[in-house]
Amino acid sequence: MNKILKAILPIMLPLVLLVTGCQPLSEPPDETNPTTPVEGTQVGELAPDFQLQNLDGQDISLSDLRGKPVLINFWASWCYWCLVEMPYLQEIYEEWSEEGLVLLAINTGESFSKVREFLESHGFSFPVLLDADLLVALRYDVVRYNKLYIPTTFFIDMDGIIQEKIIGSFPNKEAIEEHLGKIIP
Repeated sequence: MNKILKAILPIMLPLVLLVTGCQPLSEPPDETNPTTPVEGTQVGELAPDFQLQNLDGQDISLSDLRGKPVLINFWASWCYWCLVEMPYLQEIYEEWSEEGLVLLAINTGESFSKVREFLESHGFSFPVLLDADLLVALRYDVVRYNKLYIPTTFFIDMDGIIQEKIIGSFPNKEAIEEHLGKIIP
């Protein structure tokens, strides 16, 4: 029996490796039926939908903005680095809105009156949404391990796909504009 195994093994082993090595691990993607991107908060994923109120009390939904490039910035009035970049966001809003860019500054955890007072005192006019209970911040992974990671900015293309995710403050307007090319045709 041992002699038979020694004779068959050198023939069978390469044959088994050849057959199993040529089998695909999974089915190749069907090019005629592209898959829907997975929803998530990382680059290449479909940005999670949400609905929040702006300072005028209107409900704004991300899915209603499909077909437009969207810049989402999570911030709070007590956040020093958020305040540092806000003048640059204001400039982006003023210059790029005509190009179709939608800027949504999502305030995290503060009251309507506090946010309105803050914006008026600094002369900011870009659209602000209120996430008082932090549910959208949680959904976008801006709150992790009981810590709020702000400012965090998402650049979302016209198909709703996240093209960039930046955690931290932008040092100038040009730094923001470098990323806009990925979402504005």
